[in-house]
Amino acid sequence: MSAKGVLSGVRIVEFAGIGPSPMAAMLLAELGADVLRVDRIAKVQLGTHKPERFNLLYRSRTTIDVDLKAAEGKALALDLVGRSDVVLEGFRPGVMERLGLGPDDCFKRRPGLVYGRVTGWGQDGPLSAYAGHDLNYIALSGALHAIGIRNGPPVPPLNLVGDFGGGALYIAMGVLAALVSARATGKGQVVDAAMVDGALSLMTVFFGVHAAGIFSTERGTNALDGSDPYYAVYACADGKYLSVAPIETRFREVFSDIAGLGLRGHPDLTPATAEDKQRVRGLIAARLATRTRDEWAALFAESDACVAPVLSVAEAPSHPHLAQRRAFTKLDGIVQPVPAPRMPGNDRPAEPARRGDPVAALTAWGLDGDRARALRTAGIVA
Repeated sequence: MSAKGVLSGVRIVEFAGIGPSPMAAMLLAELGADVLRVDRIAKVQLGTHKPERFNLLYRSRTTIDVDLKAAEGKALALDLVGRSDVVLEGFRPGVMERLGLGPDDCFKRRPGLVYGRVTGWGQDGPLSAYAGHDLNYIALSGALHAIGIRNGPPVPPLNLVGDFGGGALYIAMGVLAALVSARATGKGQVVDAAMVDGALSLMTVFFGVHAAGIFSTERGTNALDGSDPYYAVYACADGKYLSVAPIETRFREVFSDIAGLGLRGHPDLTPATAEDKQRVRGLIAARLATRTRDEWAALFAESDACVAPVLSVAEAPSHPHLAQRRAFTKLDGIVQPVPAPRMPGNDRPAEPARRGDPVAALTAWGLDGDRARALRTAGIVA
């Protein structure tokens, strides 16, 4: 495609994984990097692939399927690495080394390579060799313990905190920082992004306020965990919800005026005790239950009340603000978010996931066409 991005000219070999590594690869591809996703051919033969049009994290790059356990497949992968600036992988520690594609093997081909590794537990430590998922990683960080209502169990926040917040964003940031260093010094390095580390980093502010004695480890009793009536979610007359977050007094006054609570200048704008907070919560809940979510949303629109409707994934694309910002696009018949962040120097739109002709993909990376065709004939690439 003709449109370029700020990472135009950067080549990345992504060894296909799940969760954070494909999201990071998508982010980098949509900033303009040329990303070639190398999947394992055995997975294709077993028929375990989901339809690629629904794998939105695979978008904006081409996937080829390679038998990495065959000598010719490993040689092909190393040749691709030698033509790349970045390697991105998301396997357990030791997997890439056993394939002969670990950092030492790849640095021999390209000393200035950035080798990005994203795992759950990290490359070392007592848990590093064991399986885990997002929920486990955020459990150790303190994040999961803090999310949920008082006297209730912790609530899994989808897999946003570990996989995508603590994993994908941190490996993408680390890769970009290492790429800047490599271009300045000519020396590559390994980026070790563990989701447990990323989740801990996201919790930094809360470790600070806990040390200051102003953050309780009792769930549902802190300002930002739903215990404060001015930072909570309320049901409306139709059973749908509003997010209410006027933390500052001046915003609470706006909220009170529009909601018809009549609390401007009243002590209930700043309830101090748990009993006062619960009473104010009841006042707000009763008032918001008198109209539908969308009726309230219309009343609070374009105000500093800090109120927004709680939308489902089916509803979000139709919200006027998101529609005006063209926050969604439709690719291959699927409505999905556009690339982020937005940058004046980045005009590359998202593209559907592509599992194209491996010969074309390999020759585009400078490999000999006859060799690429021979690899396809031999079943090394599918």
